[in-house]
Amino acid sequence: GNKHVVPLSGAAIAILEAARALRDPNHGDLVFPGHKLGKPLSDVALSKALKRAADDQTATVHGLRSTFSDWLGEETHIADEIGENALSHGIKDKGKAAYKRGTMVEKRRDVMETWADWCIPGTPEAQAAEAAEAAEAA
Repeated sequence: GNKHVVPLSGAAIAILEAARALRDPNHGDLVFPGHKLGKPLSDVALSKALKRAADDQTATVHGLRSTFSDWLGEETHIADEIGENALSHGIKDKGKAAYKRGTMVEKRRDVMETWADWCIPGTPEAQAAEAAEAAEAA
């Protein structure tokens, strides 16, 4: 299939840079290494880590995607097309799909920054976004 490029927010990049400092060089370039040398963290281990971090045994990766989708629709004015692209959902209309080949990566980068601001309230970026939103509403 087609590769899906995910633009990272500044907050996500900062987390990855912090993780790099903790990385065991024996695991190579893996950001999230598994127990077996040179192997990535398994989907089962990721699921367990998510449940532990959320302190919720019902938490799932798909649930995070659903939360993102709900946030897009209920908390933002971001176009559906950009949100669907951010979730790597294909265009269902074959005619449109034949001509829409762009990645919208810069628009999706803005979405990821806005999502990070929503997820991590209190950061200077989140406060600036909140002030801009309040000014726009006034």
